[in-house]
Parts: sequence; structure tokens; C-alpha cells
Amino acid sequence: MCPDAPFVVIGDVHGRFDLLNDLLSRLPDQISPDTPLIFVGDYIDRGEESAGVLRHLFNLVQAADRRVICLRGNHEDMLLSFLDQPELHGPRWLRHGGMQTLASFHISGVTSTRDADRLRHWRDALRDKMGPDLVAWLRGLPLIWSSGNVHVVHAAADPLLPMDQQSDKVLMWGLPPPNTPRTDGQWLVRGHVIVPELCVENGLISVDTGAYATGRLTAALISNEGVRVI
Repeated sequence: MCPDAPFVVIGDVHGRFDLLNDLLSRLPDQISPDTPLIFVGDYIDRGEESAGVLRHLFNLVQAADRRVICLRGNHEDMLLSFLDQPELHGPRWLRHGGMQTLASFHISGVTSTRDADRLRHWRDALRDKMGPDLVAWLRGLPLIWSSGNVHVVHAAADPLLPMDQQSDKVLMWGLPPPNTPRTDGQWLVRGHVIVPELCVENGLISVDTGAYATGRLTAALISNEGVRVI
């Protein structure tokens, strides 16, 4: 594992603004001010404070107090698909945490439905609550960030393809099992798949410890010396 410089990767937040705040408040005591922070995506859904998480991360990026990189996860992908085609993509997103996200933006009365008029109404309300800057920021989130031979993505990378030939779908949504190890010396850091604790195995570093369900949001400091849990 040979990154160009140390960096921190933070796992799936899923609306747990309380855990995010707590973690960020403790980072200055453990890392230098120039250490990049890389978020693996899935900032929204399931937890109760998705709006607060999105706005806080947006402000962190804009403030440029340190280098902050936010990747797009599959839940951000579902939200953007809902904004584009609510009739087609709304029912699925609502089933997987979209109702909690809409509630966090103070959009009430949302239920699981396929009614096109209601879905369009909630889409319009969400677009208004988010505002154009936040929506544009989400649309522009990258899918991969690399340092040396270490690559951070949300879900997965095809081990049979070079990192610069990965599909957007695999990077955000993952691959079916089995998880074949890479053989090209490249390391992958990912969220998406919940693990009991940070896992380093066969060139894969998994950092999603299920914050919305377990109350544990994990950050990993990655350097030439290895991986350290924060």
C-alpha cells in the first residue's frame, strides 16, 4: 500500500449528523490540518438528519479549510434519479430511505406510493428545499479518488479491469459475489457493504460500519505505514 501522502476515509454516514459532528470534532487531535478527508458516499437516507449532513458537507467543501472530497454513493444516485424521473425512480428510493430524507427537508405526508402526481409534487418540493447549488454539487460529485496505488470508491471496482476503465454502475452499486481479489497491486477502499469493524483483507479496505443502525461511524487513516482506525 503506497499512497502519495496520508489521507482519511470516512464511511457511510446515512443521515447520522450527530455521529458526523462528533467524528469531525475529534479529527484535529489526531491528524494534521493538511490531511485530506475523503467521504465514500451515502450521506443520506435511513438516518433522520440527511438534510443536515448534506448541507454540512457542502459547506465543508466550499470553506476549503482543508481538502475535502465527497464521492457519490448509490443513495445519492437514487436521489438524483428521483429528481430527474420521479414516476420511474421514486418508489424504489422511498423504499430504501427516501422517506426519511424527504422528512429531514421538512416535506411531510410522504408515503410509499406509485402515484405519479404525488411523486412529482414531492420531487418539486425537494428540489425547492435543496436549492440549485446543493443539487448541482451532488450532480458533480466524483466516483473515484486515488492516491498512489490506493483508490477510494463507494461500492466496488471490477478486479478484471484497470481502475481507469471502471463503469459508473459498479463504482456506485457494486459487484455480485464472489469478491475476487485484485492481482495488479492496486488497493481499494470502499463503503457500501456493512462490516462489524474496519476490515483490511486481500487489497480491500472496508469502512462502512453501519452508522445508521449501529451508532458507529468509522474513519480510517491510510498511509504508507498501514491503516489506523479513528
